[in-house]
Amino acid sequence: MKKIYFVRHGQTVWNVENKICGVTDSPLTEMGHQQAIDTGKAIVDQGIQADYILCSPLSRAHDTAKHISEMTGIPVRVEPRLVEQNFGKYESTPRDGAEFQAQKRRFVYDFDGGESMMRVGQRIYNLLDELAEDDKVYILVAHNGIARVVRSYFQNMENEAYSAFGVQNCEVVAYEYQ
Repeated sequence: MKKIYFVRHGQTVWNVENKICGVTDSPLTEMGHQQAIDTGKAIVDQGIQADYILCSPLSRAHDTAKHISEMTGIPVRVEPRLVEQNFGKYESTPRDGAEFQAQKRRFVYDFDGGESMMRVGQRIYNLLDELAEDDKVYILVAHNGIARVVRSYFQNMENEAYSAFGVQNCEVVAYEYQ
């Protein structure tokens, strides 16, 4: 079975401030940089081998990927489709805001100027389909919104579970293509 790995970027300034940072480019904190370095070391320690690290163009994911690459020797390529979802009018608002949490359950809603979950799903599913076609192993370094879509590609999820799903900063999740 072919594997693919997903890593969420390290801690950011806006993670600490509890703000939604979809396409807004919030930088890594010092802790976020250290998490990424530690993740690279853990990947080596766990014997995870990959041909490429594909990362979002946003600095929080790109910097995380570079740290992992430095620790593992795996080359990094920016993959624009891994950019986080644009949360429109909710960018920079509280992550736990009741209105935002309710809107996350509307899969065809574009957050008033952002990007619907259906659109995000389309671009990530297309990417995952393409990656399934070659013999390479990839580590994807991206965002929590992208983590939801990747999980849903490999595992059936109810709408509530989908909107509530998340991974911790620098958590490594393995998936297998069937």
